[in-house]
Amino acid sequence: MKKTGFLYDDRYLLHDTGPYHPEAPDRLSVIYSGLERSGLLSKLVRLEGSMAEMKWIEAVHDKAYIERFQSVCESGKSSFECEDNQLCYQTYDIARLAVGGVLDAARRVMEGSLDNAFCAVRPPGHHAEIDRAMGFCYFNNIAIAARFIQSEWGIKRIGIMDFDVHHGNGTQNIFETDPSVFYYSIHEHPSFAFPGTGRAFEKGSAEGTGFTRNYPILPGQGDEEYRSVIDNDFIPLFDQFGPQVLLVSAGFDAHADDDMSGINLSTEGFSYIMERLVETANKHADGRIISILEGGYSLKRLPELVNNHIEILLKG
Repeated sequence: MKKTGFLYDDRYLLHDTGPYHPEAPDRLSVIYSGLERSGLLSKLVRLEGSMAEMKWIEAVHDKAYIERFQSVCESGKSSFECEDNQLCYQTYDIARLAVGGVLDAARRVMEGSLDNAFCAVRPPGHHAEIDRAMGFCYFNNIAIAARFIQSEWGIKRIGIMDFDVHHGNGTQNIFETDPSVFYYSIHEHPSFAFPGTGRAFEKGSAEGTGFTRNYPILPGQGDEEYRSVIDNDFIPLFDQFGPQVLLVSAGFDAHADDDMSGINLSTEGFSYIMERLVETANKHADGRIISILEGGYSLKRLPELVNNHIEILLKG
């Protein structure tokens, strides 16, 4: 059994998005309860949030944007830049705690005290651009982790796989010109889903051309289409790229029971994706895979989806 880190912190629940927002504290509560009930929690190495050093956040986000975000939180306003981005007084600090926890998980995996990790954080991150909050996201957790790993360990090739049903426009925006980070996203077609980006012709720019890969999926499709994309497109591309570390934007909102999309992935479909990702990490990255929670809004399905996800990490 692998040494799998599990990042969770009760303080992540303090990010208050209001009574009707889908990105609610209950998302983490049901994940934690599900791990307790299954007995998996006792098999994991527990990690807590920590306040990220500002230099790592500034490695990705514009300083003026960071200051603007902090100011809005401290002003007591309930939203930032658009009504989707609900927040509260504590949100800025909680977002820093999320980043810091992810960086701690990454450090432990890179140092070898953990084999892999799952980070149950909120706010999520993959929609946050260099200078813009979007889609419930303020700091781009996975992008900051990539820059941290590159800077501290001199890693030359990082692979990011984003299977959230919504395109990670922020992660693409951050790495668009960078050939050292391969960003791969499979998501619902942008003609039908937020944020309206992530078309197949978006392949990066300048030196980063060819290191962004978007695979849009039409509404109504599910396991068969995802398996085909993973086996026939993702695996060959990442075999060629050879990532030294694999980071995963783990969004569970493509499930058939999740109201946030028209995609019909089954629970088994998610497990298939994760099994193939672990195989890729084992083949190219000495098993180093760090998975970070993004979307997933079915409180009924989240516990089983995350349990399965973590069981696959434990098996390695």
